[in-house]
Amino acid sequence: MATQQRPFHLVVFGASGFTGQFVTEEVAREQVSPERTSHLPWAVAGRSREKLLRVLERAAMKLGRPTLSSEVGIIICDITNPASLDEMAKQATVVLNCVGPYRFYGEPVIKACIENGTSCIDISGEPQFLELMYWKYHEKAAEKGVYIIGSSGFDSIPADLGVIYTRNKMNGTLTAVESFLTISSGPEGLCVHDGTWKSAVYGFGDKSNLKKLRNESDMKPVPIVGPKLKRRWPISYCRELNSYSIPFLGADVSVVKRTQRYLHENLEQSPVQYAAYINVGGITSVIKLMFAGLFFLFFVRFGIGRQLLIKFPWLFSFGYFSKQGPTQKQIDASSFTMTFFGQGFSQGVSPVKNKPNIRICTQVKGPEAGYVSTSIAMVQAAMILLNDASDLPKAGGVFTPGAAFSRTKLIDRLNEHGIEFSVISSFVPDLLSPVQRWTHTQALGLSQLEQYYQRTGQKLASNGRNGSLSLPSNLRFHCVSFQ
Repeated sequence: MATQQRPFHLVVFGASGFTGQFVTEEVAREQVSPERTSHLPWAVAGRSREKLLRVLERAAMKLGRPTLSSEVGIIICDITNPASLDEMAKQATVVLNCVGPYRFYGEPVIKACIENGTSCIDISGEPQFLELMYWKYHEKAAEKGVYIIGSSGFDSIPADLGVIYTRNKMNGTLTAVESFLTISSGPEGLCVHDGTWKSAVYGFGDKSNLKKLRNESDMKPVPIVGPKLKRRWPISYCRELNSYSIPFLGADVSVVKRTQRYLHENLEQSPVQYAAYINVGGITSVIKLMFAGLFFLFFVRFGIGRQLLIKFPWLFSFGYFSKQGPTQKQIDASSFTMTFFGQGFSQGVSPVKNKPNIRICTQVKGPEAGYVSTSIAMVQAAMILLNDASDLPKAGGVFTPGAAFSRTKLIDRLNEHGIEFSVISSFVPDLLSPVQRWTHTQALGLSQLEQYYQRTGQKLASNGRNGSLSLPSNLRFHCVSFQ
C-alpha cells in the first residue's frame, strides 16, 4: 500500500534509457489491467525531467492514454549522486533498475535500496555483477527484509523458470536439462541495442575476476544426481530442432546453477544439471558467427581492442548490434522459443546405478526477447513482490529469479501476459507397468498419448477427452482430463 512515506509501489529507474522506455510502457499497461483490483501508484526516475516527460508522452501516444503523464510521478535521480538514490528509494516499495551496464552502475542502487528498506529488481545478464552482489549484500538485505532479485528479464527468467517448470511437469526426478534458444525475425532481420554489447565486452574482458570470485567463495560443489551431463562440442547439430547450435554465453547457466544450489540447500530439492545453447541455423550462419566470434575473442583481450569493439558494435557484430537499437518493425516481427530437453528417473528408480529412463520436452515462447519479453518478465516479477509476498522466501536477501519465485504464481502470470510455458512431449518408459504409465501420461495431450501407444504396439480406445482407455492388461481407466 502506498503511504506518505512511500507514495509509489513501483519506480522505474532509468526510464529514459532504451530498455527503460519499454519497461515504462509495460508498467503503464499493468496499471490499467482488467485483472487489477487496486490502484498502482508508480513513478519514473532519471537525470532529466525533460527526457522522462518525453518517455511518458511516447507511451501515452502508443497506448492511447493522453492523461498518462499526469498519472505518473517523476523523480529526478542521478546514479552518481548517492543522496538522490536514497531519496528515490525512500519513495518506493520496489525499484525497477534499468540502468546498465550493471557492473558500473548497479551496486549504488542496490546499496541505496537496502539501506532504505526497498526491494529492487534488475535485468542484468552479467554473472560477475550478480554473483558479487550476492556475496556483498545477501545478509544485509536479509536483515532489512528486502528482496534484491537480479537477472529478471530475458536474462534469465525463461531459462531459470523453464527448468523449474520442466521439473514440476516431470512425474519423477529430473536430473539434467539442455535448453536451446531460437530467435526468429522478420524480413528486416535482427538488431540489439549496443548496451547489451557493452555488457558482453566488459564481461569477457574481465573473466579472470569472475573466476577469482568463484574460487574465493570456496563453496561446496552441488551434488550431481544421475549421470554427469555431457557438454556438446562448440558447434553441434541438434537433430530434434534441425539446426546447428553453439553454447549460449549469457548469464543463464550461472543463474540456473545458483538457483539449483539454493533449492537443494534450502528446500531439499534434487539439483538439476544444466547446459544452455543457442540455435544458429544452417552452415552459412555457423561460418559467419565463427568469424564474428574470433574477432570478438581476439579484440576483447586488450584495452584498445575493447575500445574498438564498443566504438564500432555494428562492424564487429556483423550488424547484429547497433547504437540505435532495433526498429519498431524489427521488434514487432521478432520472437523467441526456448526448448528444454530434460531427462530423469521415474518414481521408485534409483539414479545411483541406473540410467535415466524418462524424458520430457518443454518450451517457453514469447515476443521479442531483449525488450518486450524482458519488460513483461520484469514487471510481472515486481507484481509478485507487491501482491504475493507470502510465497517468497521468508527472509529477504539477494536471490536469483528461480530462488525467489519457485513457489509463486509467476509462471501463471507470464502465461497470461504472452510468455508461454508448455509441455511439448514426454517419453514414458516401457519398463513401467500400465498403471505407472498412466500416471506418467497425465501431463500429456491425448494425441501424444495416442502416439505413444501406437509406437509401443498397444491399443488405445478413446471417446475424446472424456473417453476410456483399453490397455493390454484389460485395466480400464476413465480419462477425466489431459493437461
